[in-house]
Formats: sequence, C-alpha cells, structure tokens
Amino acid sequence: MRLIKQSIDRDGSGSITLFPEEPEDMWFAYNLIRPGDLLKASAVRRVTTESATGSTSSTRVHITLLISVEKLDFDTQSAQLHVSGRIVEETKYTKVGQFHTLDLELNRNFNIEKKEGWDSVARNLVKEACDPVKSADVWAVIMQEGLAHLAILTGHRTVLRQKVEMTVPKKRGMGRQGDHDKALEKFFQTTMDTLLRQLDLTENKPILLASPGFVAQAFLRHVLETATRTGNKALLAQKSNFVVSHSASGYLHSLNEVLQTPEVLARLKDTKYAKETRLMNDFMDLLFKDDGRAAYGPGEVEQAVEKGAVGRGGGILLISDSLFRSQDVGVRRRWVSLVDKVRETEGGEVRVLSSTHESGKQLEGLGGIAAMLTFPLEYLDEDEEEEDLMPNGDINGIKS
Repeated sequence: MRLIKQSIDRDGSGSITLFPEEPEDMWFAYNLIRPGDLLKASAVRRVTTESATGSTSSTRVHITLLISVEKLDFDTQSAQLHVSGRIVEETKYTKVGQFHTLDLELNRNFNIEKKEGWDSVARNLVKEACDPVKSADVWAVIMQEGLAHLAILTGHRTVLRQKVEMTVPKKRGMGRQGDHDKALEKFFQTTMDTLLRQLDLTENKPILLASPGFVAQAFLRHVLETATRTGNKALLAQKSNFVVSHSASGYLHSLNEVLQTPEVLARLKDTKYAKETRLMNDFMDLLFKDDGRAAYGPGEVEQAVEKGAVGRGGGILLISDSLFRSQDVGVRRRWVSLVDKVRETEGGEVRVLSSTHESGKQLEGLGGIAAMLTFPLEYLDEDEEEEDLMPNGDINGIKS
C-alpha cells in the first residue's frame, strides 16, 4: 500500500488517500474502512438517457463518487473489496441519497475520511500497511493420502487456494499394492501440478509440507525426482525452501499444529504469522499454569488493565482485529480506548491478531481478547461477569 496524501488534524479529523498495489492491501482496506466513513473512489455507473424522439439508450460512465459507508463485503479468495453506501456528493450522473457499491481496485486511489476521527488503531493500521518491509508469504500443503489442501499464509490472512482430492485404495495384500502405489503417484503428480500453477518459482519463499506419517516426505521426493527427470532447474532451486513437518491430518485446521513445531518456527521466526502463533502458545501456557497471570474475555481483561497488570515489564494485550469492525461505534471506541490505555498509560505491548489466522480464531474462541499479566490477579466474581453481558446475549459486540 502506498500513502499518497495524509491530511489529519490533531483532533483526528481529516482524510487519507491510499494506493493499493497488491491483493494483501485490500485486506488492510477492509479493516481500515468502517461504517460511517466517507469513501471517495472511482466507479462505473450505468446511465440511461432519453432522446428527443423518446428512445432510450444506456451507457456506462466512469466517475468519482463519494459515499457514506454502510456495508463492506470482502472476498478472501479473490481479495476483492466491495463497499456499499449512500452517495453524499452530487455529480452530473448521480444524486445525493442514491445507493451505490464501490468496487475498490488495485492501482487506483481511494480516499477515506473518518466521521468519528482517526483513532490510534486506524493510524497504526495505515502505518503497517504502508511499511515497505513486509513479511514474506508462506506456502503450505497440508496433506494425507488422497487429500491435499494448498494454502498461502500472508501477514494477515490464511487463504485456501486449492483442494486436491482423489481416491487412493488401501494396501490389502500384494494384489492391491500396485494399485495403491499407482494411485498415490497420480495423486502426488496432480498435487504437484496444482502447486506449480499457483507458485511463482522466481520467488524465494518457504513451502511447508505436512502430513501424518511419511506422506509429505514421499511427496517431496516425488517433486524433486520429477524436477530432476524433466530438467526443471527453477523447481530444483526451490529445494532449500521446502520444510517437511508432521500434522494430525490433511485438513487445513492442522496448520496451527504445524506452525508450532520447532523446525517450522525456526524457518518462519520473522513472519507475522509465526509471531502470532508463538504469542498464543505463550498465553495458553500461562493459562494452563493457572497462576493468575492469564486473563481472557472482555470483563477480566478490562479489570486487569484497570489494576495495572497489563503494563511495563511483560504485559501483553492480545486483541482480535474483528472487534474493530463492529457496526457499533460505541463498541469500537471501547476497544480503541483499551488499546490506548495499555500502550500509552500502562506502557504495555498490544498485538492485534488477524481473525483469519488460526491463532486469531483461537483468540476469538476466548472472547476475542486476552492478556498476559505482569503480576497475578484474583479474578472476577460471577456478578461482574453477568453485568458484562448485553440483553441480546452478545458480550459487547461478541456473540456468546
């Protein structure tokens, strides 16, 4: 993401113009744009005109529209962002109040003005999005005999790119051994072909292969033997990027387990994904110790912050990015205020975890917020926990 123009006053009012350059930038935009914001971007709108004779014709015109955001729709597979709302600035072809959906595109500027002002979370997100030093993407193939899930891990998303599923007969006597081996080789070749259609062999990125047993190791052997036989030098050059590990199954949810293995963590130690995984592992270790230094859920964490337990000396607040996408302005302000208090007043560390990564999903299972404390605390009584529940069964914006 490239920052084109920034005009923000001390009170947080103003606007920012951004230029998305790659699909990952759309994920940043999805987290940055909120209901109530004013969004200006180029659009294509169909215009119907009537001639003097009464005949009508329809044409598509390119215009720039300013809308008040009401709804966002992000397609994780294609990284397309659709933002809907009411037009607030009249043009030659549109009137104020008409409904329109803006399709944000790569390599086209868009401008955001925040109705509630630019809070610290939004500003930090822009800073992160425009940071030229980004963690490399990681490819992962989670597999078992007859099943493979090909995914890509970015700094903020885990995207399933392809699923390969074929029938591989089990080994049952000598007569079935040949059928099994042929089917398995065909499965490996199909998986390899699928991966190569997705993979850019000019890039130097880790490629995780994980499976129960020795399936992943056998697949890597097939890849390298095929590359040698066919003289595929670009693929052979990727040999050092392959990392083989064990997983419980060939399903995508096993990826979280894979990322906790020492050899994988060593290779991915500088990526955002690996850092988030380590943080959640550290938190779960504290939680299992039950020594009073782990808090989770809105009520517990807020009380811990109030008591100064998430501050200097190792205090870390873990919060899901989904909380900042709440439709309720009051809810968003609540979490921004908590983040500011930890960072600025208490001197603690804040980590915003992606809700599409396994670590983020694990955090959401704990209420979307947790904290590692600098000293142990005795926790909430039942009455305080009940007060934190909203009448509709939500926990301040989080479905119970």
